[in-house]
Amino acid sequence: MAYVLRLLANGGMALALSTSGLVAQERSSSPIAPAPLFPNADRRQVLARAFPEIDNRFRTFAAQSRVPGIAWGIVIDGELVHSGASGDRDVQAKAPVSVDTVFRIASMTKSFTAVAILRLRDEGRLSLDDPAERYIPELSGLTYPTSDSPHVTIRHLLSHAEGFPEDNPWGDRQLDATDADMAAMMRRGIPFSTAPGTAYEYSNFGFAILGRIVARVSGVPYADYVRTNILAPLGMTATTLDVASVPADVLAHGYRLEDGRWIEEPALPDGAFGPMGGMLTSMRDLAKYVGFLMSAWPPRDGPESGPIRRASAREMQQVWRPTSATITRASVDAPLALNAGGYGFGLRIWQNCSMKHLVGHSGGLPGFGSHMRWLPEHGVAIIALGNLTYTSWGPVVDGAMTALERTGGLRARVPQPSPALLDAREQVIRLMSGWDDDLANGLAADNLFLDEPKERRRAAFGALAQRHGACTPEGSIVPENALRGEWKMRCQRGNVWVRITLAPTMPPRVQYLNWTSAMPLAPAMAGVAGDIVRLIGARDDEGLRRLLGPQVNPETLSDTLEAAARWGTCGLGTVLGGDGEQSSTVSLSCTKGELRLTIGLDPQSGRLTRLHLAPAPGTCPE
Repeated sequence: MAYVLRLLANGGMALALSTSGLVAQERSSSPIAPAPLFPNADRRQVLARAFPEIDNRFRTFAAQSRVPGIAWGIVIDGELVHSGASGDRDVQAKAPVSVDTVFRIASMTKSFTAVAILRLRDEGRLSLDDPAERYIPELSGLTYPTSDSPHVTIRHLLSHAEGFPEDNPWGDRQLDATDADMAAMMRRGIPFSTAPGTAYEYSNFGFAILGRIVARVSGVPYADYVRTNILAPLGMTATTLDVASVPADVLAHGYRLEDGRWIEEPALPDGAFGPMGGMLTSMRDLAKYVGFLMSAWPPRDGPESGPIRRASAREMQQVWRPTSATITRASVDAPLALNAGGYGFGLRIWQNCSMKHLVGHSGGLPGFGSHMRWLPEHGVAIIALGNLTYTSWGPVVDGAMTALERTGGLRARVPQPSPALLDAREQVIRLMSGWDDDLANGLAADNLFLDEPKERRRAAFGALAQRHGACTPEGSIVPENALRGEWKMRCQRGNVWVRITLAPTMPPRVQYLNWTSAMPLAPAMAGVAGDIVRLIGARDDEGLRRLLGPQVNPETLSDTLEAAARWGTCGLGTVLGGDGEQSSTVSLSCTKGELRLTIGLDPQSGRLTRLHLAPAPGTCPE
């Protein structure tokens, strides 16, 4: 499946994203928000270098975990570009797994239910903040935990914030409940573990209720609504909630390990709890679905072609109910690992030390375990399906993501500057070449000269020119977003890093203007910086003492240099700031990341008055 995305760019050309990558298109007329673009045109070829390692990881995992059969796949830009399979879908018949084998995906069904709800919302047939009892009268008799509890809403249910108790594995055994059974459960009441809207608590019951809302609002059974409005538009012909409809020659049988033997689990029929975990699908079909959800990124112009609007698909993939952040170590000598995020609508959303936005979900039922995970800003996903009860995919998918990252091809889209930002940059560059009041007045937002008077800014520009001499821009602007960015000016003496932010006015004008002066390292400063790099992890106490002034504690500094050794071997990089004589900040390029070294020197003795070492922003040790 190909998703053609109209991306906005500057300088005369936009790009389109298809299954084959980025291709040229006509320029957009949007003056403000060009869409971010991938920085590496050869990303697919580079990422493909990890495929052999990923295949080996999955096969090794299946053998060590004794999973009867597995399938895995890599999706890039909406296309299943690589897949693999190992083992048997039917142990007794020794029938092998293929990319078309149909597995039960359990709780990954929840995102389909969320799509169905959002489609009805987009059509104006319900609101996410409607009380659930408006559509499910059986809920009107709930006894809430406190007198000030809000009534459960659709939004609460979508994000596991309704306050019902976590119900794994109870919910797994309710798939065959009838509508009448479920209605009776609700009339008897549902206990609350927390007040609605106050905490995350995973609830299969909640998603079963959402499926019932889909049926009530649409007027057709949940399975029929999903098949007609989600599966058919995406071409998912192998996906179903009815296990009996799956051809026997592609159906994966589910197993559990018992006393070292595989015991086949009976196939659970579809029932009232199907919307929380009853879906069956193949690797090929699931890749189409994941590709659709990823195609919501980046926001852009262009026609809508999915079962829900792109904005609604993005809504699913953002945190609506936070969960507790964790910082862990895999072993006593492993680096710290961050996991922070929460639940969106039918999907988990989190970030770690190296990736700012991950989306996915796992699924587990008697006989099956599945996982899907993607990076929206990278356009890359990994899918895994297995036929062993609660197959634990997390560690092997983590390893596969790491393998992709090590290729260097796993790079996020980068923001593109708006024409207004490019124009403001040119005006600031002209102002640096020679102050002009009319030019300054024309580029400034109304706050700029209130925050710092024009006379002071004029004087600062003059001092900058005296210190650095003539300066010319080097490279293009590095945008943080369409209206904020920085660039480098190479000067006769050193460099200047300039940063601007535009105001929320039309036209956008400069509300923030600042720069960092970076003079070359004088010989004494360069010598000390080189000595510090040499001493990282070296434990040369005598060499360290020779550098220190009385203001610096040698034990504290020794500990700092020892800790920096975790980043591996380092070398001096770019001068980032300072006068080059008494204070300088320099990047250190290390084998396991980038550090920032800030040094203060006494001008008389040449000894250290200050030393600070820290990871560069966004840098994590491997």
